[in-house]
Amino acid sequence: MEVNVHTLTEVSREVEIEVNAEELQPYFDKAYREYGPKIDIRGFRKGKAPVELVKKLYGEMIEHEYLDRLAGELYRKVVKEKDLKPIGDPTLTDMKYDRGQRFWVKIQYDIRPAITLNQYKGLSVETVVHSVTDDELEDELMRIRKVNSSREEVEKVTNDEHVVTAELQEFDDTGFPIIGKKTDNARFYLADPQLEQPFKDALQATQKGNEHEIKFEHQHEDHTHKVNMKAKVTKVEKVVLPELDNEFVKKITKEKVTSFEEFKKGIREDLQSYWKEKNRRGLINAIVSEIIRLHEFQVPESLIRSVLENLLEEIKGQYPNKQLPADFDTEKFFQENRAYAIFQAKWALLREEIVKAENLTVDDAALVALAEREAPKIGIDKERLITYYKSSDQIRDRLVGDKLMDLLISSTKIKEVDDTTLPNQLVKG
Repeated sequence: MEVNVHTLTEVSREVEIEVNAEELQPYFDKAYREYGPKIDIRGFRKGKAPVELVKKLYGEMIEHEYLDRLAGELYRKVVKEKDLKPIGDPTLTDMKYDRGQRFWVKIQYDIRPAITLNQYKGLSVETVVHSVTDDELEDELMRIRKVNSSREEVEKVTNDEHVVTAELQEFDDTGFPIIGKKTDNARFYLADPQLEQPFKDALQATQKGNEHEIKFEHQHEDHTHKVNMKAKVTKVEKVVLPELDNEFVKKITKEKVTSFEEFKKGIREDLQSYWKEKNRRGLINAIVSEIIRLHEFQVPESLIRSVLENLLEEIKGQYPNKQLPADFDTEKFFQENRAYAIFQAKWALLREEIVKAENLTVDDAALVALAEREAPKIGIDKERLITYYKSSDQIRDRLVGDKLMDLLISSTKIKEVDDTTLPNQLVKG
C-alpha cells in the first residue's frame, strides 16, 4: 500500500492511498462472502452458491458497490498506522478503480490547529448589567393578575382592558368579499402590545353590533401586503383583574404563601435571580470574546460544519415532526450563522487548551455534592443520581466548565455598566 499525505492548509490535510490487486483481494473476498447470502442463483438455494460462482457472475458489480466502504476501511487503517490524528468526519474527494490492477483514493480530513495560549487570565472587560426596578416588579405583578383574571360581558369598550370578539371578512381592492376569507369569533385583547394599531384604533370605543372598516398595510419581514376587511363586533368583555391581597395570594399559591408582602418579596427575588444569571452569562460572553480576540488561528471547517448542523437540528425541533418547511433555505441559514459557528468552534478548541493548561478536573466528591443538591429538585433518589453522575462524561464536562468560568471570572478585572445609563437602542441590542 502506497500512502502520501499532503498539506492543504494549517488545519486541512489530504491523504492519497493506492493499493494493488493482491492487497485488494482480502477485502473483496470478504465482500463476496457478505453479498453471497443476498444473491439468488438458479440451481442453488438462496445464499448457498459457491463463492467462486458468485465472484464469476457478480464479482465486478460487488466490487464497485464495495468501493466506498473500502475507502473508509483503508482510511481508518492509514490513520492508525500513520498516527494522523484527524478530527471531524473525512471527505472522499476522488477515487479510481482499475479492476484487477489497483484502487486509488483521495481523502481530505481536518486536524487540530496548533494553538499557543496567550493571555486568558488577568483580562479587563466591560459588561452591561441590569438591576431589577420597581416598574419591572409592578409589571410582573400585573402579568400575574392578568393570567388569573376573569371576564365580564359588557355592552361597550371603555378602556384597553377589554376583549372584543368579532366576525372578520376580507375584501379585495374592488370592494368585493373574498371567498374563504371570513373568520368567525376572532378575539382582540386591546391591551395586547402585539395587537396592530389599526385594529386597536377601530375597536377602542366599540360596542356590540358595531361594524368597522379596517384598512392598512401590514409589514411582514421583507415585504408588505394590504389589509382590507370589515369587523362586526359580536361580543365585548371586560377583563376583571383580581385584587392583590392576601386571599388572592393564598389561592394562587395553594396557601404556600399567605401574605401579599411575602409574595411580592418572593417575586422580586425571582426577578433578581433571573437577572443575576443573565448578567453572569453576559459577563462570561465578554470574557470569552476577549480571549478569542487575543488568539488568532484557523478553525477546521469540519468543526464549523458540526456547529451549524447542531443548530439546524435545534431549528428542526421547533417544527412538527422535526420537518423543516419545503421553502427553508438551508444554505442561507448556514451562511447567516457561520460567524456564530466559527466563534463557538474557536472557543471549544481554546477551552480544551485552557482546561489542559490549568489541569482542571472533577473528583467524585464534587459529583456527590451536585447529586445531593439536585436530587430533591428533580425527584430522583440521591444514590441513583450519584451513580449516573459518576458515569456521565457530560456531567463531568459541565462541572469542569463551571470551574473554568469561576477561574476566569475571579482573575478578570470587570467594569460593570448599568444598562439604565445606556441609550435604549443599545440596551435592546
